Amino acid sequence: MKTIDELLAEGVAGKRVFVRADLNVPLDGTTITDDGRIRAVVPTVKALADAGARVVVASHLGRPKGAPDPAFSLGPAAARLGELLGADVAFATDTVGESANSTVAALADGQVAVIENLRFNAGETSKDDAERGAFADQLAALADVYVGDGFGAVHRKHASVFDLPARLPHAAGYLIATEVGVLKKLTEEVERPYAVVLGGAKVSDKLGVIDNLLEKADRILIGGGMAYTFLKAQGHEVGISLLQEDQIPVCLEYLARAKERGVEFVLPVDVLVSPDFPDLKTKAPANPSTVASNAIPATEEGLDIGPETRKLYASKLADAATVFWNGPMGVFEHPDYAEGTKAVAQALVDSPAFSVVGGGDSAAAVRILGFDEKAFGHISTGGGASLEYLEGKTLPGLAALED
Repeated sequence: MKTIDELLAEGVAGKRVFVRADLNVPLDGTTITDDGRIRAVVPTVKALADAGARVVVASHLGRPKGAPDPAFSLGPAAARLGELLGADVAFATDTVGESANSTVAALADGQVAVIENLRFNAGETSKDDAERGAFADQLAALADVYVGDGFGAVHRKHASVFDLPARLPHAAGYLIATEVGVLKKLTEEVERPYAVVLGGAKVSDKLGVIDNLLEKADRILIGGGMAYTFLKAQGHEVGISLLQEDQIPVCLEYLARAKERGVEFVLPVDVLVSPDFPDLKTKAPANPSTVASNAIPATEEGLDIGPETRKLYASKLADAATVFWNGPMGVFEHPDYAEGTKAVAQALVDSPAFSVVGGGDSAAAVRILGFDEKAFGHISTGGGASLEYLEGKTLPGLAALED
């Protein structure tokens, strides 16, 4: 895989460099609520601009239906990128149309433009190779060189991720190089004890990574909504908590495999429950109660790990040398259910372990809850991509960057 430093050494002055970034940031209207993914691509964009490239930044945002949708415009992300670069960033109001072509044509050496949301064109995500390829051809006409730096999208076989690199000289940006290096430390060069913390809503989202990490981790800690399917598999009442009944047999299999392999599989011993899901907009007091995880009332829903579980999980992380964390422990967006997620984050800050926060909600939680990002070994920009890498899958966007 060619690196951006090698590309810069060859010279990029005057060349149109297409940077496939991940600017898929959360928005409240037009306000960005977490700009972590934009900040992550700044080193690559700045290095190229400083070297005299004409930089064309492209990304998806959200899940528009293959047509323009103002709610998913990259305009706010382009403006924020300009602020972070301390330079004007031009914005094209389409992907490969008149605006994109004229905006790119107007770039001078060292200038940057962002084109509109790639998913406004159905060819970006099409499962039809010809349709995807046709869109990639149009994107290729905007550039001379391709730099892949959208790690959060490398697990997608999309036109700008998979097909476009085949049409242009290509290299990996700084973010992708960093992410891959970190993931190798979680799969090939692991320092032990190796602890994995998994949360989030659904067991089904994490099946592959649990399956693979049962062969690699020393202990696996489970929280979030997915914990209740494991608790149900053990025969416990889980009330109206999130539950995937169809995944109970798989949970039982994983618990048995963990025991057989000597992997410590840790589930909550107490949880915060309420008969009502909290109002996340007003964040009105929710008044939860704490119950043992094997005594959840039939009319209540588990919404966070309890105080004893927080202590237990902190103790299981204290002596770890490597920790991977993906998924919150509860509904962290509400202050009454944020303590479990906060406790895991604090345990990683306090631990001497090389800690990796695996993107998505976990990365957002770290920032929203006020933690210093530098206190962690690495905060990934790609939750889904990280998980699929840890499952042992081939990621299309990485394969496309291989020479």
